[in-house]
Amino acid sequence: MHRMSARDAKNGFGRLIDLARADPVVIEKYGRSVVVVVAVEEYERLSGKAGTKLSASRPKEPSGDKRLVSKQKRSSKPSKTVI
Repeated sequence: MHRMSARDAKNGFGRLIDLARADPVVIEKYGRSVVVVVAVEEYERLSGKAGTKLSASRPKEPSGDKRLVSKQKRSSKPSKTVI
């Protein structure tokens, strides 16, 4: 079983996926284990949902308002104060 900090998981998401396909990966935040990332096949085996084809399933559409809401990009520059 591999271990990875939340920061490393965020910055190296592709690596996280590659590792999790081979073995479960424990994600740690502030030195504490918070989640485990596992391959779909392992999840189906553990949950007893084998054959559900979770990996090929389509995402569910959100209920309610279906308008897209765009996120504003955060600027790395501090906002200017006008005096």
